[in-house]
Amino acid sequence: MKLILTQEVTGLGGPGDVVEVKDGYGRNYLVPQGLATSWTRGGEKQVTQIKRARSKREVRDRDHAIEIKATLESAPIVISARAGSEGRLFGSVTVTDIAEAIRVVDVDKRKIVLSAPIKIAGKHTVAVRLLPDVVAEVTLDVRGKKN
Repeated sequence: MKLILTQEVTGLGGPGDVVEVKDGYGRNYLVPQGLATSWTRGGEKQVTQIKRARSKREVRDRDHAIEIKATLESAPIVISARAGSEGRLFGSVTVTDIAEAIRVVDVDKRKIVLSAPIKIAGKHTVAVRLLPDVVAEVTLDVRGKKN
């Protein structure tokens, strides 16, 4: 089965790639999860649009990745979240919250790696995987605000 990936799939490819997979894997997992669409001749336009959008967000080369890493590590990112009296958050800080808080650089939320959910106010360290060998260690300052 030939499919067009719409999101990054580990071990298979990135958005806009045309891949050949087993019928069951494509029909039962990739398409229902929204990770891929069926390949058609008209799908070539979709592939070019996905690749164009991907190139805007993509890290150009290793030097660009190191530059972004230095920018991310230069200052802590401050996130405000609702918390109780002892600093315990109502809910947790998600990768979407972190991606929105990083205003310096446009970071894809799929590149942010959380080792554990952030449920307590304070300083936390989060990894941002820019390239396989370039990982930025971002310091988060989660501040609890009371209602």
